[in-house]
Amino acid sequence: MTDSSAANTGATTAAGKVVRHVGVDRLFHWLSAACVLILLATAFLPILGVEFGWVTIHWMTGLVLMAAVLFHIVRVLFWRGLRSMWMGSADVRDVVAVVTATLRRDASGLPKPGKYSVAQKFIHHAFAVVVLTTLVTGGMMLARIDTPWWQRNPYLLPDAVWGVTYVLHGLAALLLITMVMMHIYFALRPEKRLFLRAMIRGWITREEFAEHHDSRRWQVDR
Repeated sequence: MTDSSAANTGATTAAGKVVRHVGVDRLFHWLSAACVLILLATAFLPILGVEFGWVTIHWMTGLVLMAAVLFHIVRVLFWRGLRSMWMGSADVRDVVAVVTATLRRDASGLPKPGKYSVAQKFIHHAFAVVVLTTLVTGGMMLARIDTPWWQRNPYLLPDAVWGVTYVLHGLAALLLITMVMMHIYFALRPEKRLFLRAMIRGWITREEFAEHHDSRRWQVDR
């Protein structure tokens, strides 16, 4: 029986390759990455003394990211499903096995994950929480600026609510800097570059599949 990681069984194998990410998922990833980097640059470069017209770029990029995230949520809920990123009992067993192996300094015999490891699921959920926090608070802050569609209204919410909104937005932005740095670092590590290639080209080899994944937990069509 497969566990909660046994999703996306429609992935196909051909010419010694296993499809890990289809084109629309790769497009969402790189579009979101570009938006996050632009948002961070427009938010923090002016603080460092780099002067430019950042406000319009910032809120327009935020709207693009918001649209991309909404599309992703709808696609996951109605077409892709939540199982591939769901944290199940098998993931708990994986964590226990990793902790035990670390304490014993013996990494042999560690269980192989399904499509996504516990660490990959955790960073996905962390990004989801932080990015959604920035989008919700940023969307509220749009009421305080003039746009082609509305005039600003700084009195829409009480001052206390605005204070909490700004604190949450700034805290989430600071967390994003650290998380993006960690994400890039691990993506560039030699043993993780197959996942980076998969996010660029969409596939891993059959040998990589056998080495890094449990075929019972991530079933692919031949």
